[in-house]
Amino acid sequence: MTNLLIFLGLLILGYFAGKSAEKNHYNRIKEKEKNLLNLPVVTVKKVLKEDKILKSELVTGSVVISIDYFKRIVAILINLFGGEVTSYESLIDRGRREAIIRMKEQAKGANIIINMRIQTSTISKSANNKNSVGSVEVLAYGTALWVSK
Repeated sequence: MTNLLIFLGLLILGYFAGKSAEKNHYNRIKEKEKNLLNLPVVTVKKVLKEDKILKSELVTGSVVISIDYFKRIVAILINLFGGEVTSYESLIDRGRREAIIRMKEQAKGANIIINMRIQTSTISKSANNKNSVGSVEVLAYGTALWVSK
């Protein structure tokens, strides 16, 4: 019985520590997004006439994010009963937003980023369960344009 209580105590402690780290990451993402708000990113291929483009450059942003062990256990428990697995949703959401931020930071001085695309891939698996997601890599890329006014 004592071992079960210790396990549950550590599980709860780890879950809330991971939740706190995730909240801090979201706060940093929001601050960076606020600073980069003046650089629009679109998914269309052409938005301007070519004679207005002064310079173009491929820009990329890449990030690798892992889910913590305790949230993985909670996700496994949710899979037993069914329902929304928010642990993995926030993992993908944070990865995409961070990758876009890093792409925007690479395009300093640009007026717009066009043809933005996002690729997501699993890069490692859990040591205990080969079918679960351990870490994901998110790559955002697009074409940064410097245009004449």
